[in-house]
Order: sequence, then structure tokens, then C-alpha cells
Amino acid sequence: MPYKNPRITVDGVVRVGQTILLIKRKNPPFQEKWALPGGFVEYGEKTEDAVIREVIEETGLKTSVQKLLGVYSDPSRDPRGHTITVVYLLICTNVELKSGDDSMDAKFFNIECLPELAFDHEKIISDAMRKSLL
Repeated sequence: MPYKNPRITVDGVVRVGQTILLIKRKNPPFQEKWALPGGFVEYGEKTEDAVIREVIEETGLKTSVQKLLGVYSDPSRDPRGHTITVVYLLICTNVELKSGDDSMDAKFFNIECLPELAFDHEKIISDAMRKSLL
């Protein structure tokens, strides 16, 4: 009998001033909802490399990892099945946005006025603010 294993994803928290970077999802689940940029880790890829790759693919922004924010593993966090996400705080090295890959749009939102978010991204941002990281 094959084993069921969770899939590994990454999410990036990018802050510039009092704003945070979000993407509008192009595909289900949560199609057309706003989310942190991120996605699935490829086989043989480090999570730190995956989050930098995903942010570039979805927003055009170049970033570097500042620190690990946390790991979110609630089996119900993704309707496609059990995923575990590794979330990093990222430093932006350019601010020229362009949507791409799995995003319809990418933009910075005021931290105090965020739209409805996909997955558990409201909790992730709240955790970052609570830890005084945003």
C-alpha cells in the first residue's frame, strides 16, 4: 500500500515600508483571491531557493531570505490536500512588479487594510505582526 505524504510548499512575506506584497491567484483553489506569493517546492530544491524562485515567477521581484517565519502544517489549510508550507520573510532587492506564472496581478497593500486572503495567509501575516516582524 502506498504511503500518503503531505506536499511541501513555500510562501514569502515581502514588506516594503507599511505595505506587504500579495498576488491575485490565477488558478484554483481560491482563484482570483489575494495570497502571499509562493508555491510548491520542486524535487531536489531547497525551500530557500524555492521561495525566491516562486516570488520571481509570480511577481518579477528579486528577493533574498531574511529569516524563517514559521512552518504551517494544518492538514486542512489547502483544499487540494495536506500541504506543509515553510514561510520566509524576504528582503526585496527591486520593486518593479509584474504579474506572471500563477498570478493575475501583484501589488503591495497597506498592512492595515488587506483584502480577503486565500489559504491561511491571514494567520501567517498576523503571526508576523504579532512577532513584531512586520
